[in-house]
Amino acid sequence: MLFNSIEFVIFFPVVLLLYWRLFNKFSVNLRNAFLLATSYLFYGWWDYRFLGLVILSSVVDFWCGAKIFQAQTKRKKRRFLILSLSVNLGVLFFFKYFGFFSRELIALFANWGYPIHPATLNIILPVGISFYTFQTLSYTIDIYRERLKPTNDWLAFFSFVAFFPQLVAGPIERAKHLLPQFYSKKIFDYLLAANGFRQVLWGFFAKIAVADSVAPIVDTIFAQYETANAATLAMGAFLFSIQIFGDFAGYSNIAIGLAAMLGFNLMQNFATPYFSRNIREFWSRWHISLSTWFRDYVYIPLGGNRRSPLRHSINIMATFVLSGLWHGANWTFIIWGTIHGLFYLVTQPFSTKTRSDEIRLNQVLPIIGTFVLVTFAFIFFRAENIVQAGGIISRIGGLATGNSIFQMMSFSKIIPALFFSVILIVTEWLQKNRQHGLDITFVKPAVRHAIYYFIIFAILFSFQTNRVFIYFQF
Repeated sequence: MLFNSIEFVIFFPVVLLLYWRLFNKFSVNLRNAFLLATSYLFYGWWDYRFLGLVILSSVVDFWCGAKIFQAQTKRKKRRFLILSLSVNLGVLFFFKYFGFFSRELIALFANWGYPIHPATLNIILPVGISFYTFQTLSYTIDIYRERLKPTNDWLAFFSFVAFFPQLVAGPIERAKHLLPQFYSKKIFDYLLAANGFRQVLWGFFAKIAVADSVAPIVDTIFAQYETANAATLAMGAFLFSIQIFGDFAGYSNIAIGLAAMLGFNLMQNFATPYFSRNIREFWSRWHISLSTWFRDYVYIPLGGNRRSPLRHSINIMATFVLSGLWHGANWTFIIWGTIHGLFYLVTQPFSTKTRSDEIRLNQVLPIIGTFVLVTFAFIFFRAENIVQAGGIISRIGGLATGNSIFQMMSFSKIIPALFFSVILIVTEWLQKNRQHGLDITFVKPAVRHAIYYFIIFAILFSFQTNRVFIYFQF
């Protein structure tokens, strides 16, 4: 079920009403059972068969977590951790990477003069598998590291894994933060719920008014890159950066806002990343739940910065390459991760060690420079293949002549998309030290309500039925 669908517009108010008026009043177990049922309904709306994978991951990690904690020796603890890793990563590999590695293996043997023709499987990628897999793995790994005790409440754990606001595209929560929130009754907090609703509204604006309006422009430019001029291709790369931010940060804001309306607190996933002054700061602001996951469970176990300079650089590159591979089974994602790793290493000596929320106008040049690097890398992220990405970059660099965007699309489609994009960027700047773009309770009521009405109008004006979120493919 999509957030931006008619079904969800019906689904969530019903869930919210029953949640607060009925199920939360009686017992925590009844409340969690209701949340679990609604979460399974939400996920099963796409394909009920994939519910088995969510349940399998929940069962395996609930059991393995208990066994790791009960084991008396490190060796036995490691066995159950390996079992958890094997099941979860095995399922993830099969559904997400089997086809990719099969194709590459076939191509490799063909190049060696040994063509093979194995039977191929038409495997559909289950929505959100990368997200809930990483979420449950953090649970067993933290127990193994003795940073978390396992829960005995299977209902709370299953609800934690399947919690529908963040099940299919994050934020990727840690058990030590989200799981305890399923143990106690919730008390309705009007201010929290109202702020959650405003955050949902801002998320829908970013997704529908911005990302969905920009998407047709980006699709057209990338599809016709061989005939587009350099300025148009540069615009396409720029607009994709806006699109993917509006799409994914929009989803995160909706998820966080929905959870707040249910009395749950989810971690922040984006913190004005396009105002970062270097790549290191960018990755402390972009997809925070994933970047911190790779930091804690890949980079630090590899040795982090505690090794030699060469080993430190290898650790950074390995982390970024794996992060790229996490995004999809395509060489373009691996190259995207590699580029970010190289950018990170090259700019590290000039980067600040900690993220600062104080961004001043005299830092515009570093911000623009970082945004250009990020946008360049996003060309590979968006491209269908390496050939397309290389063609776009070469035409931009060669100042190629060709069609302009106004020759490819109607003026009436371009102007609203650009207008809403400017509003998103300006609001992100003005609200950089607040929770979200519509955290405007300090504004006079008349102005505040006018802003709300404009945002609602922009959403309705731009609405397109069942426009999926970009990160659902990951």
